[in-house]
Amino acid sequence: MSIQKTIARRRVNRAHRVRKAVRGTEARPRVTVHRTNLHLYVQVIDDLAGTTLCASSSKALELPYGGNVKAAKAVGEDLASKVKAKGVKQLCFDRGAYRYHGRIKAVAEALRAAGLEL
Repeated sequence: MSIQKTIARRRVNRAHRVRKAVRGTEARPRVTVHRTNLHLYVQVIDDLAGTTLCASSSKALELPYGGNVKAAKAVGEDLASKVKAKGVKQLCFDRGAYRYHGRIKAVAEALRAAGLEL
């Protein structure tokens, strides 16, 4: 087995380990984060209904560079305003296979600063 396959498999295992404990409901939907080198994508998902309630990304906000902590805070603030408009106050945070630091942490802190409970 090549090293690339091993690394990819370990990443998938990490994501499954986190997601088996986190389920989104209508009252407490799941916030999932996906990051690339250039952009950050965040969605709020109701797993029971299988629907995405709202989403935000650094690409949609047309930020000059979406791969930094400053952009992650902006995405978190934008998502918080959309979530509040839906009437949701509590969320489950799904970090996926990413460590809780840097851009991932900045999104979570921006959501908390806006008054949402994670």
